[in-house]
Amino acid sequence: MEAYDRLVKLVQDAEEDIRKAEGGNKAAGTRVRKTMQEIKKICQDVRVAVLELRGDE
Repeated sequence: MEAYDRLVKLVQDAEEDIRKAEGGNKAAGTRVRKTMQEIKKICQDVRVAVLELRGDE
């Protein structure tokens, strides 16, 4: 499933910025928040795709 693969990649890519944000880097925190918003959208895409697979649209 393409949406799931994008989700996994985004989470992996966010790891470094999350660590920087924990260290107090404000720019990294901004990037993390932006990435989390993208992740939220892709999670919804995955949810819709799974429902379509089940036929429960």
